[in-house]
Amino acid sequence: MDTMKLNKIAAAILLAGVVAMTTGFVTRLVHPATGGGHHAEGHDEKRVLAAYVQAGDAAPASAAAAPVGPEPIAGLLASADVEAGKSIFKKCAACHSAEKGGPNKVGPGLYGVVGNDIADHDGFAYSGAMKELPGNWTYDALNQFLFKPKAFLAGTKMAFAGLRKAEERAAIIAYLRAQDDAPEPLP
Repeated sequence: MDTMKLNKIAAAILLAGVVAMTTGFVTRLVHPATGGGHHAEGHDEKRVLAAYVQAGDAAPASAAAAPVGPEPIAGLLASADVEAGKSIFKKCAACHSAEKGGPNKVGPGLYGVVGNDIADHDGFAYSGAMKELPGNWTYDALNQFLFKPKAFLAGTKMAFAGLRKAEERAAIIAYLRAQDDAPEPLP
């Protein structure tokens, strides 16, 4: 192949990449719900999420506008494997501690988090969005957050992509529940 043909092939590949990136950018601007662009409903979403966290197990009817979340895990919690949760927690250990009196790291210490108030771990600098979210960490709220933190609460500092498998979320929540002197009753 001569250099002219190679240059044409490289230019075509480069052009295809630029077109794909531009299309994605324009799509996010036109349809913010699919791409996370800026839109006026941000405050409404926070109210829906706050109401959802307060309600515990059932999302309010207005939550239909909120992002689709994970399947419920209440039925999985009673039989969830705490040891598997401990193993899964290794993904979290770089940023969080779970032991009693454990330090804050990049994220807050998680000892006693199940049933505790949101944004309530002493000495941790929570995001403004997290500080504004009322309520406590119910089983359902933790399930939603662990599924996809940024979808649960835009503006969270949590960079973790989330846990897609319901069994993994149930196991890690069961493990976190066990890390408490007085574990929260199961739903």
